[in-house]
Amino acid sequence: MTPRFRNVRRIGPVLVARFLARGRNRHLAACTAPRCDFSAEYDSRPAAELAARTHRCKA
Repeated sequence: MTPRFRNVRRIGPVLVARFLARGRNRHLAACTAPRCDFSAEYDSRPAAELAARTHRCKA
């Protein structure tokens, strides 16, 4: 089943979203820039937003 993303917010080229995985809320930070492979899951929203703010694209 594909996760349903909620509370999506863009910080620069990075999208931060919340989704439900195995009954727990998880947070995702994923860069939308071409040829950038950055994405990571976090337990808390502040951690995902910090990753989004400090991310620098390689592309």
